[in-house]
Amino acid sequence: MKIYFAGSIRGGRDDKEFYAEIIKKLSVHGTVTTEHVGDQKLTSDGETHLSNHDIYTRDIAWLTGSDAVVAEVTTASLGVGFEIGLAEHLKKKTLCLYRAGENKKLSAVIAGNPRLVVKTYENIGDLDKIFAEFF
Repeated sequence: MKIYFAGSIRGGRDDKEFYAEIIKKLSVHGTVTTEHVGDQKLTSDGETHLSNHDIYTRDIAWLTGSDAVVAEVTTASLGVGFEIGLAEHLKKKTLCLYRAGENKKLSAVIAGNPRLVVKTYENIGDLDKIFAEFF
């Protein structure tokens, strides 16, 4: 199974430690094509060695070729929102993960979308059960 993991890069890297742990847990269920999202050295400048067009072309190919999409949506990101919309359009099985917190609110477009599986979690340990049910 190919899994496309979406997490904020240019929208902010506050959750990069979570991304790395999520990717490890996802790897039990398949091949994560976007492991770079969990790279601790990746900053909000993104992959500066690639052009925006190259990133777009690569990521769309990965998403199109995936069997499932898992998006961490705690940190708001235009790119992640776009990827979720495309995944929905392509009828990809999509899981959105959200950690509730002070001054954080999940978009109603995500939370209210019946075609998405939206799960709230408190810590990384919660994800094993969520992934077992999703996959």
